[in-house]
This record gives sequence, structure tokens and C-alpha cells, in this order.
Amino acid sequence: MPNIATFLKAEIARLARKEIRGEVGALRKSSAAHRRDIAALKREIATLQRQNKQLAKRASVVAETDADGGEGDVRNRFSAKGFKSLRARLGLSADQLATLLGASMQSVYNWEHGKTTPRPNQVAAIAALRTIGKREAMRRLEEAQAPAKGRKRAG
Repeated sequence: MPNIATFLKAEIARLARKEIRGEVGALRKSSAAHRRDIAALKREIATLQRQNKQLAKRASVVAETDADGGEGDVRNRFSAKGFKSLRARLGLSADQLATLLGASMQSVYNWEHGKTTPRPNQVAAIAALRTIGKREAMRRLEEAQAPAKGRKRAG
């Protein structure tokens, strides 16, 4: 009789281990799937946080430029190609355009060639020049040069 009892006990233990192995295997698979999902969600959260940080920086820069410009909703864009065509349309030299804008001739050259970009207040001045024609540009240039000539004579 003890042989049958040990045999039954061993068989029951074997079947129990087999059943447990099957259940644990399913749990392991689902656990691994959950870990993958959690890792993917963590990556997504990190990406969204980086994007949020970048957007917050951009929003603060836009808010600062809006506060500096005082224009409110109007926002001027600058492109070197458009700036160059504006100067050509007005028929001005780089030196004359620099005088109108209150900048140096080297700055105008660098803006035209895309080496640098003007400050927001200078972009606003450039935008104001877009609305005038050749005659108005020449008149403003004469007005801007007249005080400078007066100072040279006095000195």
C-alpha cells in the first residue's frame, strides 16, 4: 500500500506542477506585455514633456517679442530674399537703406546675405518700408541725411 500512496502523491505533485507551470506561463506573458506597454507609455510621456518644454520656450519668446514690439497681433517676418528685393524695388544702395533704417551698411549687407537677422525693432522698421514707394523713400532719405549734413558743417 505505501507504494500506491507514494505513487499517487508523486503523480498529484507532477500534475499540480504542470498546471501551475501553465498558469504561470500565461501570467508571465501578460506581465511581459504589461511591462512593454508601461515602457512605451514612459517613452511617450518623456517625448510629450520635451515637446511641452519646447512649446513653453517658444511661447515665452513670442510673448517677449510681442511685449517688446507693442504691436499685439501683428507679427512681421523677415527673409533675406525679400529684404534684397525691397532694396531693389526702392532703388536704394545698401548705404542709403542703412541710413533709412538707422543701421550700419555692414548690417544691411549681412541681412541681405542671410548671415544675420535684424532685431525685432529693426524688422518693424523694415516692414514699415514695405508700404512706401521710391519717391517716399528718397524724401525720407533726404530728411535723414539733412540733419547729418548740418552736424558736419557745424563741427
